[in-house]
Amino acid sequence: MEHYEIFISVLASTIRLSVPLIFTALAGLFSERAGIVDIGLEGKMLASAFASAVVAYLTGSAWAGLGAGILISICFSLVHGFASITHRGDQVVSGVALNFVAAGLTVVLGNAWFHQGGRTPSVSNDARFTGITLPGADAIKDVPFIGPLYAQVISGHNILTYMAFAAVPIAWWILFRTRFGLRLRAVGENPGAVDTAGISVTLQRYQALVLAGFMGGFAGTYLSIAQSAAFVKDMSAGKGYIALAALVFAKWKPVPVMFACLLFGFLDAFSNFMQGKPLPLIGVVPVQVFQSLPYILTCVLLAGFIGVSRPPRASGQPYTKER
Repeated sequence: MEHYEIFISVLASTIRLSVPLIFTALAGLFSERAGIVDIGLEGKMLASAFASAVVAYLTGSAWAGLGAGILISICFSLVHGFASITHRGDQVVSGVALNFVAAGLTVVLGNAWFHQGGRTPSVSNDARFTGITLPGADAIKDVPFIGPLYAQVISGHNILTYMAFAAVPIAWWILFRTRFGLRLRAVGENPGAVDTAGISVTLQRYQALVLAGFMGGFAGTYLSIAQSAAFVKDMSAGKGYIALAALVFAKWKPVPVMFACLLFGFLDAFSNFMQGKPLPLIGVVPVQVFQSLPYILTCVLLAGFIGVSRPPRASGQPYTKER
């Protein structure tokens, strides 16, 4: 029974840690399916985390914080679009620049406004997204096997967690069952054919970036006022790049993206669980070894060691309208 309790604990932690990855990977899914390389996922997450923490602290409303996080993330997406779509700049350079801007600006503003070294003040529970107890969770929590699974793994998460997993089938439906999704995917594969059909490539790509900004806002908000109670310097900790690796590993498909993010979430949860615990025949391993596991897998995936992933054919290519 003790091993089952450990399994339940790690599984619940896996779900919580995978949520920002799911939101961010879905953000990248929309932009990259439209042919826009979105290295700036990290910056969007970090900027939205800061904005949501500040607004939630000032207003006392978690929903106001979410709105601020989404707005800032969309603004970053539009800047990326202005540089890479309107002016046909290098999409990778634009995304990296946004990451640097977010990393520096959040610290500078946080220190100027709150004088806590770039950290924002802690928000109260009323200004956070806290856990929700689903119906019947308390009644069956002591039932062997099923009770802990329902009470700790399925129940007890905040609303953004459930929204993250609900967003996966919604993203699939939008991409593969709607006219908008068909056009978006076509823009990423053959923008010239889309243009010939009288559809604006520029508009489609901007719409994809707005959707990416929308999803990125949820990711940042989750970090600062759902998983935590304040913004901390560089709290995204490379999750934008990990989400990008999950997107590549999942071959730009929504449901595999979710499972890839759960894999990274499991590695993160496992590293937390193994801190200070000895391994057979080895003893206690430095905690940094386990903490590096998600980043090692990111490098492995992006290096192409686990299968070959082919991005949309027009990915990263600025489009010039034919005359």
